[in-house]
Amino acid sequence: MQRNLKDKVVWITGAGGGMGQHIALTLSKLHSKVILSDINEQSLKKVSQKCTYYSSIKPLDITKINHVKTVVKEIENDYGQLDIVINAAGMNIQNRDWDDIQQNDWDQVFKVNINGMFYCCKSALKLMKKQNDGLIINISSWAGNHISYLSGTSYIASKHAINAMTETINMKYCNIGIRACSICPGEASTPLLDQRPVPLSQEEKDLMLQVEDISETVAFVAQREKHVCVNQITISPTHNRLYL
Repeated sequence: MQRNLKDKVVWITGAGGGMGQHIALTLSKLHSKVILSDINEQSLKKVSQKCTYYSSIKPLDITKINHVKTVVKEIENDYGQLDIVINAAGMNIQNRDWDDIQQNDWDQVFKVNINGMFYCCKSALKLMKKQNDGLIINISSWAGNHISYLSGTSYIASKHAINAMTETINMKYCNIGIRACSICPGEASTPLLDQRPVPLSQEEKDLMLQVEDISETVAFVAQREKHVCVNQITISPTHNRLYL
């Protein structure tokens, strides 16, 4: 069975581009009320205009806990509910090798990938506990389960932490109808590839996962009924360069 997502209130971070943007557009087509957050307000406006159903924007720096709390409180005041949270905001750095990585870069990756995601989960859970219902989908990575030198030490460490943190939500709140899923894509053709130390060709990008593959996977999880918890999904390109 598929859950009807019509008028479900969905909050998406990192919605200004990449995976987050396409997740927003996909769920909008399913008639969800999508609330778009990103640090770039102009990007949010462009994405909102592309949504085919209800959308609103809430600019946000997820690394600032008080700002996150304010946005969630605004969502509660405006809609009275928060059904689904999709944490798609994330980053990597170019100088990611042990010999090159700087402390400030390491700190920034964790501020966004872990601290920011924790702030969003923690604030959303406060509202979801009142509802005895809610779904959190955290966009992780293949690097969250597999050690790959290509991804860099800070990114790998942060994505492993995401997977562990996500499952503790299920352990804590499974008895009140709250569930969480970490989605772990392999190489995907997104703007994050521009941070790679070695540029990739278009031919290489075409063989990777595309953003639509990720957004459709998110939609699959979102459409599961309340009694179903999809704990984790790993999805990778058939032409997996990490295998070759």
